Amino acid sequence: MTGGADGLGAAIVRAFADDAARVVVLDPRGEAAARLAGEVGGRALRVDLTDPVDTREQMEKAVAGLGGLDVLVTCAADQRYAPLLEMDPVDLGGTFPLPVQSMLVAVQAAACAMVGFRTPGDDCVGKIITVAGAGGPGSSGPAHHAAARASVVALTRAAAQELGPHGITVNCLCPGHVLPPAEAAARSRAEVAAWSAQSPLGRLGEPRDVARAAVFLASGDSDYLTGDALNVGGGMALH
Repeated sequence: MTGGADGLGAAIVRAFADDAARVVVLDPRGEAAARLAGEVGGRALRVDLTDPVDTREQMEKAVAGLGGLDVLVTCAADQRYAPLLEMDPVDLGGTFPLPVQSMLVAVQAAACAMVGFRTPGDDCVGKIITVAGAGGPGSSGPAHHAAARASVVALTRAAAQELGPHGITVNCLCPGHVLPPAEAAARSRAEVAAWSAQSPLGRLGEPRDVARAAVFLASGDSDYLTGDALNVGGGMALH
């Protein structure tokens, strides 16, 4: 799991651990990752996800420690925002190393490990799940975020096309507006109500909603799904 020290990533880590998965959390926030890993009986590796060399080395270390790899989840995100007319093109380019470049390097390392462990007769040898940054109603200045999110989805589809013949599925989770409890406490009741009204279900998403979808994509029940972008947004995409 890359980028899994807190937020959505941490919820996904806990959901996998609840299903008895052996988890390695790779994150630049070493102390937070170590606390989470200790909570779920996993392992944490500090990694600079903007550095391709370090990302690859730590991925290989994680695979070696596990003795193989069944599932990769990439959840690193860049949270910068700016109004479209005030964006500097240089800043836009700087949005991609964390969610997109780190995803590419992690997927490359994971795929090599998964293919290496394939045996004759295996239909599905590995699952790769990418997470496009959460977003939804109420976000201001979303151009950076939108560009990075679209790139993650596009790279997911390209990876699915190339890795499918090797028995590897690749799918993307696209969370809607997810409001963790700590953030919800900082929002007014009117703000939360207005955002919630944009979902036919009448509520905002919770980290566990995305986490359970990730567990599904990692399970055998999703073996015939690949190259998909699954919206976990409570129907907000209908608007």
